[in-house]
Amino acid sequence: MSKKTDIRLLRTTYLRGPNLWTYRPVLETWLDLGELEDWPSHRLPGFNERLTALLPALVEHHCGVGERGGFLQRLQEGTGRPRAGTPRDRTAEPAGMPTGFGQTRSTSQRGVYRMVFRARDEQVARSALAQGHRLLMAAINGEAFDVAGAVATIRAQVDDSYLGPSTAAIVAAATDRQIPHIRLNDGNLVQLGYGARQRRIWTAETDRTSAIAQGIARDKDLTKRLIAGCGVPVPEGRTVATAAEAGKPPRTSACRSSSSRATATMAAA
Repeated sequence: MSKKTDIRLLRTTYLRGPNLWTYRPVLETWLDLGELEDWPSHRLPGFNERLTALLPALVEHHCGVGERGGFLQRLQEGTGRPRAGTPRDRTAEPAGMPTGFGQTRSTSQRGVYRMVFRARDEQVARSALAQGHRLLMAAINGEAFDVAGAVATIRAQVDDSYLGPSTAAIVAAATDRQIPHIRLNDGNLVQLGYGARQRRIWTAETDRTSAIAQGIARDKDLTKRLIAGCGVPVPEGRTVATAAEAGKPPRTSACRSSSSRATATMAAA
């Protein structure tokens, strides 16, 4: 069998809040199967065997059948549509990345699909998608793939990116109660719920005290990012490492101009 052309990932978007698919954060990918649209799984010699050898846990995947082994049954019957995140799930789960929701929908363009899966952390989800993509193409073309190395890569990102134990326990309890959450920074600042009923926690502190507000106010960049996220214009800022960089003019003079206008107004008054 000749080598098949790569599945193209056309566009990948992280949807942080309620969206078309679900009220939880997801990663949505538009992908183009190319010539593989004409090659369902049962027509690719040895593909099913190679894939299940790389990912033995696929036998636990229910897929649309609703029972153990359902995904393998679909493979044997022949499926061309990408099953939402399945190679990604089975690569990510051993790394400690919780998985779950996934959907795939066709588009008006032949061979192009929209695939979406649950993504608690954007960077970890993108890494899992990339590793799952590489694994799938290796199985299709009969090439070697280091599953253990892929799991180690994702596990390292999970360790670097996921919430701390206290915050994770609170978020897990909220998830059990169907309360959505959004991570607001790279640390443990988390919003629970949406709209008027939203609450915020920072590690084990809640917004019922002034501690979180104080912590946000001390971080200028975080303050500006949260205000901008509410649609309020904020002055642009940048971080510099050398005196030469500090001497360069900023990309925009909006902040300086506003300050100058305010000074002139006060002087005139």
